[in-house]
Amino acid sequence: MSHAFTRLVAAVTAAIPLAMFASSASAQEVTLKVHHFLPAGSYANAKFIQPWCDKINKESNNRIKCQVYPSMQLGGTPPQLFDQVRDGTVDVVWTLPGYTAGRFPLVEVFELPFMMQSPEATSKAVWDYVQQYDKTEFKDVHPIAFHVHGDGVFHMVNKPIKTMADLKGLKVRAPTRQTNKFLAALGATPVAMPVPAVGEALAKGVIDGAVVPYEVVPSVKIQELVKFHSETDPAEPAFYTSVFIFAMNQKKYDSLPADLKKVIDANSGQAFSGQIGKVFLEADADGKKLASKNTFNVIPKAELENWKRAGQPLVDAWVAEVTGKGANGKQLLDGARALIAKHSTGK
Repeated sequence: MSHAFTRLVAAVTAAIPLAMFASSASAQEVTLKVHHFLPAGSYANAKFIQPWCDKINKESNNRIKCQVYPSMQLGGTPPQLFDQVRDGTVDVVWTLPGYTAGRFPLVEVFELPFMMQSPEATSKAVWDYVQQYDKTEFKDVHPIAFHVHGDGVFHMVNKPIKTMADLKGLKVRAPTRQTNKFLAALGATPVAMPVPAVGEALAKGVIDGAVVPYEVVPSVKIQELVKFHSETDPAEPAFYTSVFIFAMNQKKYDSLPADLKKVIDANSGQAFSGQIGKVFLEADADGKKLASKNTFNVIPKAELENWKRAGQPLVDAWVAEVTGKGANGKQLLDGARALIAKHSTGK
């Protein structure tokens, strides 16, 4: 073998790692740690979070991968998820801003009584509202989507809810500050807790019931812990809903090459927010089926008029509170309602 040939082989061999390095640098791979509070088998994980991960993986040619950690597997409590993604402990979270009471008051407008009728339309409205009025509250993270769930339902251990009087003295779990205030206005004793705590609280008799959408039923096995499910008239706006955020760490997003940012951007925003709202509405039907052996009732429109009167002071108080903090509460309330109406009619 000649010296020239040997030198050529050596040169080619030395260049291979450099070439591989160059190609890997231009085709950077990213693994996102995704953290949330519901089990892997939950509708949220199976029908929204994992499909999102699969889609960005496919559209990035396998260059973006997710490691999904359900049920708070990376530690902490559900109210700490927002800070985990803000601080970069994790890369992506799904959580409720309302789990940290009073920290995100402007977005609470959607959690006021009787705001939401279509989860899809209202989810789009929340996205637009944050872009127009509320970027400051979420400036420390990179939002991927905002959404709401379907109609809240009373899931009760010993008796159904048919009128306001039925709630008097009952301990009822609710997710957020505004919903807790509304339950108190209706005569109940509100008990704030994240979803994962609901099952044990029902089983031990700490609470008499809980308000959650049907979508949550399988995650907590609510159908085995209660006997009664009281819905509000489906022709009326929901007596409550909750706002969720799906967000990425800002530095993680900023560190992505331009082509991978495009993949994230294509799977973020108003349309995606609406899709999640639609998924949650569809999941309600599946959750309700699991409870089919229990007793159901619908609280009629005539009774809900009493509830609306009871809830109006909460709306007024929210307007006054955020106005006192320097925002224009009435403009925000009117803006949120106008966005919901716009997306509900499709105009």
